[in-house]
Amino acid sequence: MSKKPFPEITIKAILLGVVLSMILAGANAYLGLFAGMTVSASIPAAVISMGVLRLFRRSNILENNIVQTAASAGESLAAGVIFTIPALVLMGYWTEFNYFEVAKIASIGGLIGVLFTIPLRRALIVEAKLTYPEGIATAAVLRAGDRNQEGEAAEAAKGSMKLIGLAALAAGLMKVAQQGYQLWSAAIAGAIKLPIGKGAIFGLGTNLSPALIAVGYIVGRNIGILVVGGGLISWAIAIPIYSVIYGYEGSYFKAAENIWNSQIRFLGIGAMVVGGIWSLIKLAKPLVTGIKASLDAMKHAREGKIVAREDRDFPIKYVGYALLVLLIPVFLLYYGILESIWIAVLLSIVMMIFGFLFSAVASYMAGIVGSSNNPISGVTIATILFSSLLLLALLGAGSAKGAAAAILIGAVVCCAASIGGDNMQDLKTGYILGATPWKQQVMQVVGTISAAIVLGLVLDILHTAYTIGSPTLSAPQATLMKSVAEGVFQGNLPWTMVILGGIIGVLIVLLDVRQERIGSDFRVPVLAVAVGIYLPIELSVPIFIGGMISHLGNKNGATEVTRRNGLLLASGLITGEALMGILVAVPIFITSNKDWWPTFGPATWLGTLFFVGVMYWLYKTLVSRKQ
Repeated sequence: MSKKPFPEITIKAILLGVVLSMILAGANAYLGLFAGMTVSASIPAAVISMGVLRLFRRSNILENNIVQTAASAGESLAAGVIFTIPALVLMGYWTEFNYFEVAKIASIGGLIGVLFTIPLRRALIVEAKLTYPEGIATAAVLRAGDRNQEGEAAEAAKGSMKLIGLAALAAGLMKVAQQGYQLWSAAIAGAIKLPIGKGAIFGLGTNLSPALIAVGYIVGRNIGILVVGGGLISWAIAIPIYSVIYGYEGSYFKAAENIWNSQIRFLGIGAMVVGGIWSLIKLAKPLVTGIKASLDAMKHAREGKIVAREDRDFPIKYVGYALLVLLIPVFLLYYGILESIWIAVLLSIVMMIFGFLFSAVASYMAGIVGSSNNPISGVTIATILFSSLLLLALLGAGSAKGAAAAILIGAVVCCAASIGGDNMQDLKTGYILGATPWKQQVMQVVGTISAAIVLGLVLDILHTAYTIGSPTLSAPQATLMKSVAEGVFQGNLPWTMVILGGIIGVLIVLLDVRQERIGSDFRVPVLAVAVGIYLPIELSVPIFIGGMISHLGNKNGATEVTRRNGLLLASGLITGEALMGILVAVPIFITSNKDWWPTFGPATWLGTLFFVGVMYWLYKTLVSRKQ
């Protein structure tokens, strides 16, 4: 770790972090409402920060790290907001987006998420030593662009930056060709009918995303196999069985998608609930150790003992005080909708419990599959599901406000979990680079508040221009949240699937316990399988491919240097696609014209060719004999 006393929080870093947080939050809000997915902004923010700070005579790697920490907090908060809050408009509880209400909900949830990550940093990064692939990639990008290196290190940095730049350019061009000009579809997929009973449909496909291959490469073979294994539970087992029993309508793949979306993905929710509870049980010891270490550090500081700069978190005592203070606006939020003091108190406690539970789960999953592929919507659905059941028991099925209250609980939890997963990636980056944790945590607060200030305005503008929930801006995640909340009160949720998913989760936990007992190096963490069950199969397959490229390359002569180059190449692929994913949305957002980009195609064969080319490039880099 770096021991140089570089300045971290500077005026220019704060200003740049605030501006980037606002811009990336707005762009990602549109992207999430349009496509149902957001992209991690840690690496794009790091690249933009390096470009801007190079204009100043003095800047350094830790200053760059501070900027990307604030900026990515804004991006992740956008996901928490747009996955939930639009549901209030879609269900008719709100007639329009109230700027101050959106800012209040986003700020409360985001700040709770930041505070929860403080003890989790020690538990997951220092004690559990999770990978955090995008955190590693961001650190690699920042090191490659460090202007303060000298001699051979400086030359190596130039070569590294060139490799990252080429990879970013390739992935960025692929993204603009696909998402902007629509030269090819985002994925290739198909389905067949198997001769079982009246016919069972079996679907498979892959997203043509170089960034997903890169994520798979970074997380490795084990997690790649588990994620695609979860996908196959859904697509190769559950969907065929369901189609035999209940039949299907339409083309094979469209029918498979409809069955997955309406029924089978709820298996993943059940498995996630089990996985979340099990993860907390497993994390209890490192979490207690982490909190104890935080308290010891505070005690040592009071006694005048020196605590290493790289180990100084925001004091845990003040974290507790801040959480208690935040209970007040949380209580007022729920009291305002239900007008019952004791129910508002109960919901506030429930929200804090779920907020911590799922911030821990999201932080854990980010350490495995990265924050871009973190199942935030899954944990939010689980929260809304439990909250709806509780409110159903308290208020009865005829309550007009029960579903809206459940959405508000889910909104705060979703913001907290979104912030938690992404911020842990940033703290992992800081851990690698030798940053000061408490300074990063302060900038996470700055980034969160900055994004909360603009997101209400962004939602209002988008709703005015497109009407959120219309075919132009369908808000798929918020629509799903609405369906879950209203489904509980209307009695039409697929409970059988949720329960079966929980059973699957328990079986996976038992399998992993066995693997641990026999000392196997192939572990089966239940959340990795659960995320595969919940994700579309097209996202699981490229993660698996990337993991297998890493495995095969390491078996066939990879060296320390080629592994570093492979990591840099993977980092560049994530950088380019994430940057261009945001930039493609910017002119659409500014002009309110969905058809701003001229479209061509289709030429799916071209996208497939480039996709295979990226796979080959990554593998050859890993096994190259040229050092």
